[in-house]
Amino acid sequence: MSFRVRVLGLLMLVALTATAATAWLTLRQANRQVRETVSAGQQDVARITGELRAYGLAHGTWDGLSPTVAGLARATGQRVRVATETGVLLADSDALAGRTPRPPSGRPPVLVDPRPVLRVPDGQVPRMVLKQAAAAMADYRATAAYAACLTRAGAEVTTRPDRNGVPRVATGHRPAQCREPGDGGTDPLTRQDLDALGPCTADGRFAACVRRVFNERVRSAAPPRLEVRVGVRDESPPTLPAAPAVAVAAGVALATVLGALLLSRAVLRPVRAMTLAAGGLGAGDLSRRVPVSGRDEIARLGSAFNRMADSLQAGEEGQRRLTGDIAHELRTPLANLRGYLEALRDGVVEPTPELLASLHEEALLQQRIVDDLQDLALAEAGALTYHPCEVDLRELLDTCRTAHLAQAETARVALELAAPHPVRVTADPDRLRQAVGNLLGNALRATRPGGTVTLALGVRGGRAAVEVRDTGTGIPAEDLPHLFDRFWRADPSRGRATGGSGLGLSIARQIVTDHGGSVEVRSEVGVGTVFTLALPTAPGGPAAR
Repeated sequence: MSFRVRVLGLLMLVALTATAATAWLTLRQANRQVRETVSAGQQDVARITGELRAYGLAHGTWDGLSPTVAGLARATGQRVRVATETGVLLADSDALAGRTPRPPSGRPPVLVDPRPVLRVPDGQVPRMVLKQAAAAMADYRATAAYAACLTRAGAEVTTRPDRNGVPRVATGHRPAQCREPGDGGTDPLTRQDLDALGPCTADGRFAACVRRVFNERVRSAAPPRLEVRVGVRDESPPTLPAAPAVAVAAGVALATVLGALLLSRAVLRPVRAMTLAAGGLGAGDLSRRVPVSGRDEIARLGSAFNRMADSLQAGEEGQRRLTGDIAHELRTPLANLRGYLEALRDGVVEPTPELLASLHEEALLQQRIVDDLQDLALAEAGALTYHPCEVDLRELLDTCRTAHLAQAETARVALELAAPHPVRVTADPDRLRQAVGNLLGNALRATRPGGTVTLALGVRGGRAAVEVRDTGTGIPAEDLPHLFDRFWRADPSRGRATGGSGLGLSIARQIVTDHGGSVEVRSEVGVGTVFTLALPTAPGGPAAR
């Protein structure tokens, strides 16, 4: 499966999960609001029925109910239809608002009973309670008739319940045709009321029996019970439409997919370029590189790829140069050897001792070049054999000075040793003498007659420091980076006047590196050159102390 498909799949999964969770939370929140709306509708119904009951209780009649119904419809936003139990329509908010009445809702009507709830005190003698209930019956009949008269006369009516729960009517203006209870009327407490309450004394549910008898005795005086219908038919409860939520979720998912496409394109474009460049490198085109922009991980990967390609190209070019250098180094002397041998075979040249000695010296030189190449190849491959032991560098430098003293005298160069104290290291003495000998031979060849070459020994930074200093011609600064390249000579003509095979410095650096050390060079044209070998000292040696 490709990277793009995996990225798209992962991002789509994340997007769909996120949008689904968001939609679920949104719908849940909306449904909660819907339930709250339904609860608010129930509160509207309770408000409507409560105000209608209060109206009937206060006025003793349903006359003049229409303004109250219209006000409730406006306040609650509900359609209100009020009728008696017998089906007599009293008021309809649609008709009051001047529009055609709509079919009422299919929900059962709410029953509104305007009769008061009798308060039956606890702890009193049943006979006293019965007398109070009988008096309350009579009071309510008289009060209801008085309130109905005031309402029909257009007077403003206010009520307050007494201690028995029976409303007491008050008005600011009493019409003449309305007689207030107690104004010369008959005694409200009648024998029929007491007789009706008599069976309650033997009833096990005394309070319920008294209230039931009270309701039956005042039914004729109270307004009829109402059936109230709120709402219209086929009115669905408010719900949240799912289409907007689905549309938003789809939009978020689409935006995520588009973002994933752009992201995968931004990621895969450099990867694709890197793949093509890698294919080109594998096919042999070492000049292929990838464009790098930015500072992110992809840019760092592209930079690392380009550095790898540069290294491969440099290695390939170095290998080609090495092959050319080897051919150049061996072609001329081998041609000379071949020419002289053919001349000897044909009798053109006499085999004198001097000629044979020259040919033997040339063969030894070619043998040395081959040996140096083999040593360098083994050292770079990590296959060069070392026999480490504890070595006194002062003795080793003295041995090297003795070995090259004849060459120094022939070149009329002073060869000095500056090693005031012994310094011990763990190393292969033969290989270390080979490395120092290569540096010393180069220094002697680069120093004019009358000059000086010095072998110095010291301790620097806890490491043994071996310096090969000369007062020769020096090396230009632009040539210093190439000193340790194989077959490189400061002399562009590549002649043998300077001597050497061009491999000594490479071999010396590799030997020192294998011993855990390093090689540094400082040079100034016309002043001289200093090669410094830094080696770790032996544990417990003088340098370590």
